[in-house]
Amino acid sequence: MAEEKKPGAAYAMFGLNEAESRQAAPAEAPAQPPAGAPQPQAGAPQYVYVQGPPPTATGGGKGLPIAVGVLLVISLINLGLVIFGWQKLDAALGKHTDQLDLLTRRMDASDERYAELKAQFQVTAEKLGMTQQELAKSRDLAAAIQKQQKQAVQQLNTAIQQKASNQELNQLASDSNAKIGSLSGDLAGTKKDLEATKEALTGTKGELSGAIARTHDELVALAHRTDRDYFEFNIQRRHARQKIGTVMLELEKTDTKRNLYTINLFFDDKRTVRRDNAIDSPVFFYVQGAPSALELVVNKLGRNTITGYVSAPKGFFANTPSVLTSRPNT
Repeated sequence: MAEEKKPGAAYAMFGLNEAESRQAAPAEAPAQPPAGAPQPQAGAPQYVYVQGPPPTATGGGKGLPIAVGVLLVISLINLGLVIFGWQKLDAALGKHTDQLDLLTRRMDASDERYAELKAQFQVTAEKLGMTQQELAKSRDLAAAIQKQQKQAVQQLNTAIQQKASNQELNQLASDSNAKIGSLSGDLAGTKKDLEATKEALTGTKGELSGAIARTHDELVALAHRTDRDYFEFNIQRRHARQKIGTVMLELEKTDTKRNLYTINLFFDDKRTVRRDNAIDSPVFFYVQGAPSALELVVNKLGRNTITGYVSAPKGFFANTPSVLTSRPNT
């Protein structure tokens, strides 16, 4: 026989007596028994069914660590991608910087070559300007001679037409011949000056472009042959300096494998850098007050050493011993 439950037993299970339970929820309707339960009879004790809290889902506390782990892995992957991207960008920037430096050096070399060509062109233009002036003078003299000849012929024809005396004709012919002879002399002198100018121009061209001395003896011979002064120099270490007249030479570096050198020139209160010059190749530069370009040639090159000479217009460095004045017996 089933054990009979006393009224209020369900309240006692939750620590409440029957009176407190009724005061706590006076407005609530009595709970209905579950479906299929036997209906209470009159005078039988009443049962109250209380529904407990739902059970906690199994494994609910393990989801949070897994989510945190996934987020951490994703964060590490993103961080790695960012670091890789920065490294790649830094490498690309370094490559572009090297290319920019190379272009800058090429532009500097082009500027130096342009300065040399400009110096050569200016010297040649000065000589050609003199030649053009002489040619213009010659043309003017030729035109004057032709004009005088025409005038003389017209005067003779006029005299013949007027039946002038033989004496007048002879006198007129003598005057015309004297004038023509004078003009012919001027023309011959002009032609001689043109030949001299042409020879000077040819000598200057050979002097500045073709005549290079590779030894001391060749330099002495060149000094005797040309109308310029030559000054030898010998620099034995990097950043060492040697002064020639008003020009200071400073060795920057040498490249013995390619026979190239870089030198700094100090003149007119400024510094000029000539980079990667070849041995036995002239370097032209202008100094204020010089009638033409100065020329620098290095004919011997070693590790951080150079030997060569500087060529200047005659008498420009008056108080500086040249290759001839310093060795009068050579």
